[in-house]
Amino acid sequence: MIKTTLPVLILKGAILFPNSEIRLEIDSDSDKELLSLAESCYDKNILIVNQMDPLEETPDVLELPNVGVLGLIIMKLSLPNGRTRVVIKGIKRVKIDEYSKEDGNLVSSIEQINEERLEPLEEQAYVRSLVKQLEIFVENVPYMSNSILSQVSNITDIDQLTDIVSIYLNLSYERKLELLEECNPTVRVKMLLDDINKELRVIELEKELEQEVSKNIEQAQKEFVLNEKLKVIKEELGETNSKDDEVKLLKQKIDNLKCPSKIKERLNIELRRYETMPSSSPELGTIHNYIDWLLCLPWKVYSKDNTDLKKAKEILDNNHYGLDRVKDRIIEFLALRERTKNANSPIICFVGPPGVGKTTLAKSIAEATNRKWTKISVGGINDEAEIMGHRRTYIGAAPGKIIQGMKKAKTTNPVFIIDEIDKMTKDIKGDPASALLEVLDKEQNKYFSDHYIEEEFDLSSVMFICTANYIEQIPTELLDRLEIIELSSYTEYEKLNIARDYLIRDSLIEHDFKENQVVFTDDAILNIIRHYTKEAGVRELKRNIDTIIRKIVKEVVVTKREKRNYIIEEKNITSYLGQIKYDYNDNKEEYVGVVNAMSYTPFGGDILQIETAIYKGKNNIITTGSLGDVFKESIEIALSYIKNNYKLLKVNFTKLEDIDIHIHVPEGAVKKDGPSAGVAITTALISNLTNKKIPTDISMTGEITLNGKVLAIGGLKEKIIGAKRSNIKTIYLPKDNKKDLDEIDDYIKEGINFVLIDNYIEIYKDLFGDNNGK
Repeated sequence: MIKTTLPVLILKGAILFPNSEIRLEIDSDSDKELLSLAESCYDKNILIVNQMDPLEETPDVLELPNVGVLGLIIMKLSLPNGRTRVVIKGIKRVKIDEYSKEDGNLVSSIEQINEERLEPLEEQAYVRSLVKQLEIFVENVPYMSNSILSQVSNITDIDQLTDIVSIYLNLSYERKLELLEECNPTVRVKMLLDDINKELRVIELEKELEQEVSKNIEQAQKEFVLNEKLKVIKEELGETNSKDDEVKLLKQKIDNLKCPSKIKERLNIELRRYETMPSSSPELGTIHNYIDWLLCLPWKVYSKDNTDLKKAKEILDNNHYGLDRVKDRIIEFLALRERTKNANSPIICFVGPPGVGKTTLAKSIAEATNRKWTKISVGGINDEAEIMGHRRTYIGAAPGKIIQGMKKAKTTNPVFIIDEIDKMTKDIKGDPASALLEVLDKEQNKYFSDHYIEEEFDLSSVMFICTANYIEQIPTELLDRLEIIELSSYTEYEKLNIARDYLIRDSLIEHDFKENQVVFTDDAILNIIRHYTKEAGVRELKRNIDTIIRKIVKEVVVTKREKRNYIIEEKNITSYLGQIKYDYNDNKEEYVGVVNAMSYTPFGGDILQIETAIYKGKNNIITTGSLGDVFKESIEIALSYIKNNYKLLKVNFTKLEDIDIHIHVPEGAVKKDGPSAGVAITTALISNLTNKKIPTDISMTGEITLNGKVLAIGGLKEKIIGAKRSNIKTIYLPKDNKKDLDEIDDYIKEGINFVLIDNYIEIYKDLFGDNNGK
């Protein structure tokens, strides 16, 4: 008997039968390592076993079963939330001889189960008996789907048949384990027939109980007949019937409604149901709500678009500073609409950090195009019914957010804002991102059907505008339907103009001051931007301006004297806002093993110091500062590059032996991840190994490969803004980012020397070679 050793995956609650598949989402590091081991060393084969108690966190090996299922990993996918999605196919039952530990993983020695094959006629008799009883079961049990019959109709193998039937039957966890561990298929057939017969007997008892209950309902029916007679008597006496009046009102609304003929036909059908249904019926309110929804939707109500392009441009300029590319795209759409009379609207997605004006810009587009606007937020949604609506059979059913938004807009062609599309989640309830695919597809959204409405609603005239913070978190299939427009971080001078032309003006109106009654000097505004805010947008800047004006309001109310003008200068900012919160202008002292890296955060660009320490040890790499997995991989790549090229880098190889390396990135409370710190990590390690300091006015960014190739990075504009704010004079960039550098305004790049590199050796020669300092 040939024995085989396989890694063991223990399932809790879920059961995998042979001839079936199971989908799992795994977040345990040990289980992830086990799957990787099965893929790399065992040809994707893995042994699946079940523990008796699914609530037990650490099951005893002695309590694990002696029979398991040989599984094959047919799909494995790493998800953005850190989990791993895996699909495993059950192959066959195997006998387990013993369990053991191997490198911390649970493995087992298994052997094949030799089953006695039945005679063909005997096996056919067992198959027919089970299929026949299954047909009776499906016919009598209301919750049992008849799809199982189509699956088992052509199966002649008794082993395969029993496994498929075991999956579909509504059995307890313990009973399914008994079926899984039973290796004799004839015994399994008898077990399944016993379970089916028991369930049929329970169904018969339930029917008998229902007959008993129906006798008790006769009294209620008698009361119903008497109530109906009482209504007739009231009508003879001249008393009004409110339901009849309501039916007449609904008929009038239906006649006046401008909608497709199919909708009007559906309304009349539902109204007849409502009219003939008894007043005591619980479905009465459900039908009335459905009719109300159909009546209040804007089926053929269009607002007239603004065709004056100059006026549209003026509205956009008055509401937002800069963003010329976005404004030009809107003007192009209006011009194309006017020329071609095409009703199709673009599906735009604004991507950028928080506070840069994505949502308010979408509202301004509605104003510029003279359209109504409506907004929904899908951040945190994990149920596709939130988008597509609930079936009317559910208690408390309602349409989805799309139809609810159209009701609020009251027109068929509004600007529809879908906020935070990168923050949807997917779980057992469904995938809301997939539900949005039909909504945001120009070829499909003309025939959009909500589960509650159950009728097609034309969304092709809607201008959808989505917003997101991170483009990489938008699902790929959804991203394909969007026209991406990136809104990058504002520079200091852009923030200055926004504060001067928009924020201060709005705050003065909000606090009942006259124009120019409170004047901020440019130096004062720049002081607030540099030392009291740390953001990509202007929300914190607006809050600080509001704080200063509120303190002036307090002074006016307390003293009961109001000056004609209040001048806010740089020297008196601290009296309003307190001591500075952020200081980017301090000249940091040079240290060996410390290098400035460049990062992209939700607050815009920033400088990260990579600190390294090397001391005697056992070749361990210690990382601190809340570093992510990709960041840690960059450290390993940097170290391998140095070891592989120690002669070229003039590093003493003996220093690389029997040492521990500690890499720390300050501000440990902030999560840091990404590959773009690769060149900075490499430079910091070489600096430590060669005892040479790196000037503090130098920073660098780029992903490094094992061959020293420096790859392109993202968020370049934000990183350069953050570097300039920290008085960086020289920046090393990947050569492939030259096209991105050319698109950045000259005033942002002013005063910075950019060095474009293709291979890390160019940085080494610049900082550590003969040209050091030149």
